[in-house]
Amino acid sequence: MKLFGTPTPALVTAASSGLGFATALELAREGAAVALCSRDLPRAQEAAQEITAATGAPVLALEADVRDPAACTAVVEQAAEALGGLGILVCNAGGPAPGGFERFDDAAWAEAFDLTLMSTVRLTRAALPHLRAGGGRILTIVSSSVRRPLPNLTLSNALRPAVQGLMKSLSLELAPDIAVNCIAPGRVLTERIQELDEARAAREGRTWEQVRAQTEREIPLGRLGDPAEFGRVAAFLCSPVASYITGSTLLVDGGAVTNL
Repeated sequence: MKLFGTPTPALVTAASSGLGFATALELAREGAAVALCSRDLPRAQEAAQEITAATGAPVLALEADVRDPAACTAVVEQAAEALGGLGILVCNAGGPAPGGFERFDDAAWAEAFDLTLMSTVRLTRAALPHLRAGGGRILTIVSSSVRRPLPNLTLSNALRPAVQGLMKSLSLELAPDIAVNCIAPGRVLTERIQELDEARAAREGRTWEQVRAQTEREIPLGRLGDPAEFGRVAAFLCSPVASYITGSTLLVDGGAVTNL
């Protein structure tokens, strides 16, 4: 039995690859009516076609750079018009640039602020009238850095907790009509994780394979996560099965974060 008994309209941003793609795929597989977007329309179209081939479900591909305020509003309206409403919003964006504190000037901080926090603010603001029409769900993809700062990711360590705080606040403001949650990935094998491992290897004079092996030793389950594992959890949080969950942040990290 699928998680969605009726094809609930869902928009997933930054979903041409990685965790956004995995989430859109599982939502479609579980019976949601999915729209996805990317800064690169051909990549979004390719992702939509791949999901349709895997699930048999039609998927709408849209173009949007979530750093652009107008694009955030436009993509929500386009999805709602095409899908006949909006019941689920999954806020996702590419991670802020890696690096330590002294690397970044004000312009870099402003760009990360727009990408990470303000994209969530703007997408949510645009989606609320549609979500209120029949109840709905907001799920934001954050990072395990909301619970434990990660090395060489100063921007993420500072801004992801702000997103989590916003979602917790909204879970109170919007209850009981709209459920609002976060999902916090740890080391899930995506292109970004590969890039981060390669950058760390270069800094430390090691191979990325050595860095990866060390990372896996530090994860209690002994391996990196599969994007499909993440996508299934995200789809669950968006579904009626999770009807009594709001204001939560669910870690999908193989047990790497050990503090309560």
